[in-house]
Amino acid sequence: MGEKSAWVESHLDIVLVPAGFLMLVIYHGCLLHKILTHPQATFVGINTIHRQAWVQAIMKDGMKNGVLAVQTIRNGIMASTLLASTAITLCSVVGLLVGMGGSPNELTFYGMTGPLTSSVKFLVLLGCLLVAFLCHVQCVRYYSDVSFLIITPPASPEMEDFHVEYVSSMFKKGAYFWSVGLRAFYLCVPLFLWNFGPIPMFVASCLLLVFLHSLDRPGEDLSAVHDIKSSKRTKKIGHLPFMHRDVS
Repeated sequence: MGEKSAWVESHLDIVLVPAGFLMLVIYHGCLLHKILTHPQATFVGINTIHRQAWVQAIMKDGMKNGVLAVQTIRNGIMASTLLASTAITLCSVVGLLVGMGGSPNELTFYGMTGPLTSSVKFLVLLGCLLVAFLCHVQCVRYYSDVSFLIITPPASPEMEDFHVEYVSSMFKKGAYFWSVGLRAFYLCVPLFLWNFGPIPMFVASCLLLVFLHSLDRPGEDLSAVHDIKSSKRTKKIGHLPFMHRDVS
């Protein structure tokens, strides 16, 4: 009986941990598909559209709106810098715990135990924190470039359209790195609870899934309203001088 119970406990990690990861991977795969095919159905897509419109509005009169643009982007740089510092600090703490031999087995409720298992859990958590750190560093990089490019006039009138689109794309990439970095922080919660066993990790993954769904989906009513407004805004922006292209 004792051997059967030990066998069941040791296989909880094999069943629950991959199931928790698989749910999160499938969810983010579906979210990415929505962002690419129907961005108005997600807050990430809606924010991307609004960021692009904001950059275009700011660059219509860069000298007048320059202070507002730089201050707004500076707030994003400060937030990313804080999160990057937090991530690398937590990496140091996790590295120290790994060097000390991992977490004590007494804290694990069911599941596999042992120094090797604890080290693997902490190394996975360390990898997730490193991803968060690198994403926020890249976010700072893109935002720093945008902060001076957004108020820099194009090299020639013919380059105006390209200049606006280039700055918009860099601002969008910085925002994407910000989102991925935040999600890496979110993922650290179930990874940390994995040190207490696969059951807390699986429950935390389910709760995280519900939490992310509430953050990412604006709802059908808001999505429909935004579809109408964004189509009107697109028509209005299309009449701006810098949005016309020379197709000859």
